[in-house]
Amino acid sequence: MSHHHAHQASTEHKLTVSRTIEAPVREIFNVLTLPANHPKFDGSGFVRSALNTERIQKVGDVFSMNMEGEHMGGEYTMENHVTAFADNKLVGWQPAAPKEEPKGWEWVYELTSVDADTTEVTLTYDWSKVTDKELLKKVSFPLVKEESLEHSLQLLSEVATAS
Repeated sequence: MSHHHAHQASTEHKLTVSRTIEAPVREIFNVLTLPANHPKFDGSGFVRSALNTERIQKVGDVFSMNMEGEHMGGEYTMENHVTAFADNKLVGWQPAAPKEEPKGWEWVYELTSVDADTTEVTLTYDWSKVTDKELLKKVSFPLVKEESLEHSLQLLSEVATAS
């Protein structure tokens, strides 16, 4: 049974990490929904700065980030298409190259209020919707590893509790 479970995990095409953060759900949601904050809790090391600074408000919003990474040969821009949004509960997006449709990988933050001052945050990096054969040949998913996701939540915790 355990062998079967291990196999499940490896073919799941997503990584999920959770952390309990000593901050109210609203504060964490406010951090997550402001693109200007994103470089502060980026565990991947790719995110540099936000190009547009309006708060994320709904599914369908698009926010652009300045990025940098060896895998892209230096500096580049990504347009993040908001694919999940629920006030104080959920925010997620699929990155895309400018003027292109997302290729299917997604970042989702889920917030669960433990009590007034404590929130459980779950971060999921999901590439199960990626179908582009060329992309799959070029990029070995997960491009961002589990430790980086853990690091993102640690940084998010520091940002949220600093205010």
